[in-house]
Amino acid sequence: MTLPVEQICIEISQSGDADVLRPCRRPIVAPGAHELLIQVAAAGVNRPDIFQRQGLYPPPADASDIPGLEVAGTVIAVGSAVSRWHIGEQVCALLSGGGYSSHALAHESLCLPIPPGLTRVEAAALPETACTVWHNLVQRGHLTGGDIALIHGGASGIGSLAIQLAAALGARVFATAGSDDKCRFCESLGAEAAFNYRHQDFTTLKQITGGHGADVILDMVGGDYVQKNISTAAYRGRIVNIAFLRGARVEVDLMPVMLKQLLLTGSTLRSQSLEDKARIVAGVAAGIWPLIAEGKIRPVIFRQLPLEQAADAHRLMESSGHMGKILLTPPASQAESA
Repeated sequence: MTLPVEQICIEISQSGDADVLRPCRRPIVAPGAHELLIQVAAAGVNRPDIFQRQGLYPPPADASDIPGLEVAGTVIAVGSAVSRWHIGEQVCALLSGGGYSSHALAHESLCLPIPPGLTRVEAAALPETACTVWHNLVQRGHLTGGDIALIHGGASGIGSLAIQLAAALGARVFATAGSDDKCRFCESLGAEAAFNYRHQDFTTLKQITGGHGADVILDMVGGDYVQKNISTAAYRGRIVNIAFLRGARVEVDLMPVMLKQLLLTGSTLRSQSLEDKARIVAGVAAGIWPLIAEGKIRPVIFRQLPLEQAADAHRLMESSGHMGKILLTPPASQAESA
């Protein structure tokens, strides 16, 4: 197969608001020994992309400066040491960058087959999201059946998948969201109840659960939620932070952490080693992919936008007007995804 010479992509011209995202053309780089070159059908939009655009989350030194942490598409070239994947296969992939493009390079160990019953475009909503949810809810939060889980930001891409996974694993699930419509959306995904944080106090979860509280809390909000999470957590509860949208610097009373023997933890995904990310991807393949095949989990796509409208996609995410995932489709795949 003759490979195309150029790729269409979105670059960050400088740190700033959404208008700094600019369409451009760059040469296509041949895959390294353990890499795949993927013709992208769609790329997921994630909150870290916004942080990168703002200059708050720089890519690792060996990663592309093009934003985008997850894609799905068709393998069009493989490196010399790749044996598992072949040209023509349909895959989705976790990236350290480079997803906002018509072509993307991915390490072979961070690729997954398209789950049964999903299109390539739908599968693009999964890699970064599923790895984040699996690693933090299950591997770090140790969520098991019978636990009570509280998912903050339940209507987001992360939240919508976390609710489904927790429910599929047999947990009793609660969520927070910013409107009554979003709360009903969370409940449609498997939450027993959702709190509209604009006029409801989620710490009442303690009373709703007969004084037990939440065994696992997945939080991307931070700020004043930190103390409230500690209050809401059950004895030996696990609180996992994956972002701090309301701020990371807070004054906290830590005495309840001692008295309730709480575990406070958190993580970022992109900065982890290749080996650690490969283990997370393997966990997703074993733990989430079968649930997708059984129809217990499905990515929720809120909107697909053409790649050249990446700035609009970022504005939409920053407005918090979405419920589920936002995707970008390069020109060659826009007819397929329409």
